[in-house]
Amino acid sequence: MKTIKDVFVDYRIGLANLYDTNELEAITLLTVSEICNLSKAKIKAFPETELPPEQIERLTNTLTQLKTRKPIQYILGKTEFYGLPFYVNPSVLIPRPETEELVEWVISSVGSSQLAVGSGQLAAGGILDIGTGSGCIAISLKKNLPQYNVAAIDISETALQTAKENAQLNNVDVEFIKADILNAEQPFAFHLSPFTSNHSPLTNHYSLIISNPPYVTLHDKTQMHANVTDFEPHNALFVPEDDPLIFYKAIADFAATNLVENGLLFFEINESYGNEIVELLSSKCFKNIELRKDMSGRDRMVKAAI
Repeated sequence: MKTIKDVFVDYRIGLANLYDTNELEAITLLTVSEICNLSKAKIKAFPETELPPEQIERLTNTLTQLKTRKPIQYILGKTEFYGLPFYVNPSVLIPRPETEELVEWVISSVGSSQLAVGSGQLAAGGILDIGTGSGCIAISLKKNLPQYNVAAIDISETALQTAKENAQLNNVDVEFIKADILNAEQPFAFHLSPFTSNHSPLTNHYSLIISNPPYVTLHDKTQMHANVTDFEPHNALFVPEDDPLIFYKAIADFAATNLVENGLLFFEINESYGNEIVELLSSKCFKNIELRKDMSGRDRMVKAAI
């Protein structure tokens, strides 16, 4: 019978040309943990543990898929974001650590914001996540800021279905609506929360709007790994080379007319366009604009008030 140590050797040999040593180790550890239902600490402590044939078969099948560069999160069908579990599939982007930093910034900003009144609720309106995908941003915000109404939009019905399943998985109330921010002339028609009857209706006046929109240019694509470009949804990734800020312009225009006074706008951004996005927001009369770097030292987030 094969041992945990044998599996690590097989994965190291099979994936050596695709991943660096640290990433390969992390993928193997995650895979063994999920398939064998073992803690990562136990895997490291007892590498000579023998594994039953059915688990070896699943681990072998997973290795075969990994050799095609398919992301492990899609193979397993789930991932973790901001300490919460999320289902993922090729209709949604795999949540990134940088986006966790954006969520953390929102939570800390709301806690100290001039918008907070009384028991900590926003002065008016609620929170809107534009381009929600798996729902990771909206759900994480609702989980950590449960007193706020949270709504989220996406153009993809399959993404919205995944987001709804993730809201149920995490036991939170988020309203998901199919809408296209590039054609947002008509106000979104929100309803009472489908989960409870005591929520106020969500309107088109928000205290906080957040978005991690498509921002990858075709030039950027040439420098990306195939496990992203071949498997993750292109409509959630790429923008026209001649109009890379198309979503930022549309969202800024929407926010300028749909945020309450002193409402906050948060973006995740392409590191190459930080200054341009700051200038864009300034031209649309946003104030207190802050450009922030991610853990890797790259311009990645913007916060502004209206």
